Order: sequence, then structure tokens, then C-alpha cells
Amino acid sequence: MAEPNIRPPAGEDWEVRAFDRADTESVVALWTEAGLTRPWNDPRLDIERKLTVQPELFLVVEATESGSNASGILGTVMAGYDGHRGWLYYLATAASHRRRGIARSLVREAERLLVAMGCPKVQLMVREGNEGVLGFYDDLGYERFSVSNTGRRLIVDA
Repeated sequence: MAEPNIRPPAGEDWEVRAFDRADTESVVALWTEAGLTRPWNDPRLDIERKLTVQPELFLVVEATESGSNASGILGTVMAGYDGHRGWLYYLATAASHRRRGIARSLVREAERLLVAMGCPKVQLMVREGNEGVLGFYDDLGYERFSVSNTGRRLIVDA
């Protein structure tokens, strides 16, 4: 995998890197804080599943300055490419570090990696009522679509 080309803004000390299993509990805690977990999805199983398919597209932002108030995982994004389009999931930033370029950097790095795989288009889903997140993606140049999503659970997380 190519090294990430994302640099934090001046005054910020963090780096974008690939997920490591040692990040699991910090990532689950971040997803819980960000309201991304659901009772019917075990986040640890989602992580394990992702590690079997394109694990290089599971990115985290980690604080790098030991003397700062920040430590550990500050952001995540999980991406995938099915040969037709890419998808983004689990974009999250620690509440204490929002509006500092972390989510933007994660999305841009995921896009860069997808393009390197030949991916022509990326999409994502946003839960109804999450207007703040829609505005974030609007600012990144994402286009809103009028579609209906359907799904069916194939494996029930116990």
C-alpha cells in the first residue's frame, strides 16, 4: 500500500494510517461516542469482517504528539471497492477534535486509495435527519441522490 499523503493542518499532531488490530477497542469506543453503532451490528465483528476484505482501505487517524491532550484514535473511515463503485462507511471523528480536518483527510485518503485501484465513483449512506453530515459531504463536492435503499440481513450478529 502506498503511504498516505495527508498532512494535518499547522498546529495539529496526527497522522492517517491503516488500521491495526491493536486499535480495535479505541475504534469501537470512537464509533460508540459518534453514534455509529447499532444494536444489530456488532462493531467488533464488522472490524473482523473488514480485515478479511481490502483491509488497506480501513483507515484511522492517530494522535502523534505525546505531550498533547490528544491520544489514541481520533478518526476512522472504512472504504471498499466492488469493481463498480467505492463505498465509505464508519467515518467518525472524536467529538474533541471535530472541525480540524480529520474527517476531510480521511475521506480524501480513502478516495486516493480507491482511485489507485481504478475506482471511478464513490458513494455513501447517511442516516435520515443527519443534516450536519450531509453539509460536510456537500462541502467536499459530493452529490445528493434521491434513492431508496433496501437491505436484508444474511448473518445475524449475536
